Amino acid sequence: MKMLKETYTLNNGVEIPKIGLGTWQMHDEKIHNAISAAFELGYRHIDTAEAYGNEKEVGEAVRASGLPREEIFVTTKVLAKVKDYEEAKKCIEDSLATLDIGYIDLMIIHCPQPWDEYNRSENRYKEGNVAVYKALEEFYKAGKIRAIGVSNFKEEDIENILENCEVVPAVDQILCHISNTPHSLIGYCRKKGIQIEAYSPIAHGEILQNEAIAKMAEKYGVSVARLCVRYCLQLGAVALPKASSKAHLAENADTGFVISEEDMELLKNFEKIKDYGESSRFPAFGGSKPEY
Repeated sequence: MKMLKETYTLNNGVEIPKIGLGTWQMHDEKIHNAISAAFELGYRHIDTAEAYGNEKEVGEAVRASGLPREEIFVTTKVLAKVKDYEEAKKCIEDSLATLDIGYIDLMIIHCPQPWDEYNRSENRYKEGNVAVYKALEEFYKAGKIRAIGVSNFKEEDIENILENCEVVPAVDQILCHISNTPHSLIGYCRKKGIQIEAYSPIAHGEILQNEAIAKMAEKYGVSVARLCVRYCLQLGAVALPKASSKAHLAENADTGFVISEEDMELLKNFEKIKDYGESSRFPAFGGSKPEY
């Protein structure tokens, strides 16, 4: 599992593993077993959020692993509905206490808008996002968080942070996969020195049924899931696939092959998956999708 040892360097010098384990909708024994299996395979990056309701279990799994704390990279997120400085501070303090792993490696604003308004409202909560980000900056400067950033932010949302805050976001975690690649946003973040993270790189499982993608995967002698994760890595993104079985965890990390430039161009411009439900755009509260 060579790829699990590879990292990107964030704009503040912190190294982040290129592949992480997404944990949305995972709880109780299921998440503990998944994280334990992931650690056995060599995963060292776990992505959670207060909205997922599993920070406690993630923290327990990290502590139970016996691995040195500095070898593990844990990401969590401030609730999307929180747009107030004091509320944000409480969120951060709660996450630190619930995880109980000493510090947080990366903490990000989960969404520029509350989920029920996400991309449905013209209100981008500019003042609120600045207030939340300034709370993150305070804990970052205090050494309780190693890196801070955002999630689901568009260019205008990031500009708002850059204009009104001190610390350039280390990451923007976004929905990114074959058939849904926001090229303009990725290019913008690259120019600003902001690392892209791709959640749902396997399109919530929807893409597993696509015949054209299956044919390309067959060409490389790999599964569709492996092709999808490799695609995100070749975009220069951190890939955060979700899986609970050890077999799928191993498969998602087995990406030691290269997609040709020609095929990458085809995949970058691949038509949007038909019947790709709107709920897929809501990673915290959307409808249940096939897991992978």
